Amino acid sequence: MPPVSEAHMRATAKYMKENYDEFKVRMPKGKKKQVQEHIMSTGESMNAFISRAINETMELDKQEGKQ
Repeated sequence: MPPVSEAHMRATAKYMKENYDEFKVRMPKGKKKQVQEHIMSTGESMNAFISRAINETMELDKQEGKQ
């Protein structure tokens, strides 16, 4: 695979900034490894797993009248 050009990296960074929000997740030491092991068993990416967990929890909260 050829090296990625500076222009390509800038274009990718610009696209990401314009189309996605980011936030950092903090958890107790050791929990990240547990989450990664679980995710490996599901075949999802870390991002997909976290997004799914957030979406499912928000939907449950809505159904339970917490929102």
